[in-house]
Amino acid sequence: MTERRAILSGSTFEEQIGYARAVVDGDWVHVSGTTGFDYTTMTISEDVVEQARQCLRNIGAALAEAGCGFADVVRVRYMLPDRDDFEPCWPVLRRCFGEVRPAATMLMCGLADPGMRIEIEVYARRAIA
Repeated sequence: MTERRAILSGSTFEEQIGYARAVVDGDWVHVSGTTGFDYTTMTISEDVVEQARQCLRNIGAALAEAGCGFADVVRVRYMLPDRDDFEPCWPVLRRCFGEVRPAATMLMCGLADPGMRIEIEVYARRAIA
């Protein structure tokens, strides 16, 4: 039987909407679209680059709880309402993914809250010992 477990971040959104920050399914880790909310304070910066940093902190915490890290990411999706916000985030994104080189897509779309300027979703494959 394949291991399947949910990883919760403590975000009120998870309870209100009915989802998990990440789901571990065997050696796969599916991390939900993650915004720049700091879940300890439930605040979000107005700055898109800081939002990207917080997205990655949130994702990194979920990956660590799943038993893997950014080096295990095979797919990343970036979602932004404004395409002009993407390039300023590149240096922050490159720090996590520059050596890993996952498959990547950037989508321009509306996000759940007008204060959200970037959302990031990743898939990782962890090594099972």
